[in-house]
Amino acid sequence: MTVVVNLRTPEEENELIAFLKRKHFDYQTTPDSPILTTEQEKEIIIRDNAFEQGKTGARNWDDIIRDLDNVYR
Repeated sequence: MTVVVNLRTPEEENELIAFLKRKHFDYQTTPDSPILTTEQEKEIIIRDNAFEQGKTGARNWDDIIRDLDNVYR
């Protein structure tokens, strides 16, 4: 079973982790957000601006999956 909890503060996170440890539950945590390089951040801003200005359209989902497959395989 998977349970997703969106915590609002570091204190809530600490309380939840303490509870899980007390109950001896197995759990996993994930980073709050992906870590991007400065170049990746710039690329996102450039693409977002181009999309908002109508200079480019949304990408086809199949193309995105293909590109990701090339990176992660």
